[in-house]
Amino acid sequence: MGQIVIKVLINAVALIAVAYLIPGVHVAGIGAALIAAVVLGVVNAILRPLLVLLSLPLEILTLGLFTFVINAFLFWFVGRFVPGFTVDGFGAALVGSILVSIVSFVLSLVVRAAEGQ
Repeated sequence: MGQIVIKVLINAVALIAVAYLIPGVHVAGIGAALIAAVVLGVVNAILRPLLVLLSLPLEILTLGLFTFVINAFLFWFVGRFVPGFTVDGFGAALVGSILVSIVSFVLSLVVRAAEGQ
């Protein structure tokens, strides 16, 4: 349970960082970032595999690059439903989803190194 909380906190920090870097991504505060991180995690766990499976021909045709489109759509989708977290358009969603993944990955590495794992 502790690792889930740490992952949510890392994703919330990543969302706040991306909101400062990308003009089209807006986060009202830490509370909105935490809620958006939880919703984004749930949506990625439930909808993303289903969307990847349904778009398998496009995934094969584009050699997996269509996954970026799916990630951007889910990022935008969460921005439509979470109060305090907004994404202005598809371009902001695409760049934002890529940056959230990168920042989250780097922060996870830093946390693991600090824990000594």
